[in-house]
Amino acid sequence: MKSDVKTIVEVTVIGKDRKGVVADITNFIFKNNGNIEQVNQNVVRELFGMQLEASFNHVNKEDLSSGLRQLAHKLNMEVKVHFQEPDRSRNVAILVSKEPHCLTKLLEAKSKTEIDANIAVIIGSEKTLEYMAKEFSVPFYHVDHTDHTMAELEILKIIELHNIDLILLGRYMRILTPNFVWRYRNRIINIHPSLLPAFPGAYAYVQAYERGAKIVGCTAHFVTEDLDQGPIICQKAFQVSPNDNVDTIRERGQSLEAITLLEAVKLYLEGRLEVNWGRVYLKDPK
Repeated sequence: MKSDVKTIVEVTVIGKDRKGVVADITNFIFKNNGNIEQVNQNVVRELFGMQLEASFNHVNKEDLSSGLRQLAHKLNMEVKVHFQEPDRSRNVAILVSKEPHCLTKLLEAKSKTEIDANIAVIIGSEKTLEYMAKEFSVPFYHVDHTDHTMAELEILKIIELHNIDLILLGRYMRILTPNFVWRYRNRIINIHPSLLPAFPGAYAYVQAYERGAKIVGCTAHFVTEDLDQGPIICQKAFQVSPNDNVDTIRERGQSLEAITLLEAVKLYLEGRLEVNWGRVYLKDPK
């Protein structure tokens, strides 16, 4: 079915590096009357990844998807297609482990209509937070992470099934591989418990306390293949008092994490984030 509304199509290509892939994909877009907005590509250990964004004034989604599937078979590559329609509420997936504070904030914000999006699915590396998904009537999937490669493949299937536009890491205590991250460039937001790049890792608050930090904070950032190095969206901080200990710092920090992640989500959904050369620029509200 054709649409008279401009549609943005994201094409992600993953596979063994070979010549001619970029040319074949871009030529296909041009032949189907698409305008290429941006192209990004990378090769790591002979694994090729490319993200292409194209706009169409009129597009037959079934024909475009079918044509790209045929091209993927010819190239022996994996090609994913994602359509962004301006008149559709965007679908959000939240990845979690055990800590509830970020998930609680996001679900409550959605119930209060503070965010204009559909929380389509919650995916947990543990079953700990399944009860919250049930409370807010959101589908919950527990993915066993004994084999991390298989876990990522299962998560990718779930995300594709629910046509996800944005992925949020609400204290998801796992590291995503380049094979995963490349597929959702600038569409995965993480909250990190420190003012990056200081105090990386899971024990940031302990490090801050042990090193006598006077200011502690958190960072919401886009996820890249470089751990905790993605473009920073927003940061917040608080001053440490002489009476604080590890537990009080952690408690205050976790509250701030939830607030900061929600702020980043709102900015994304409002279309106010623009990433250029690894840096996030904030656009004025429309």
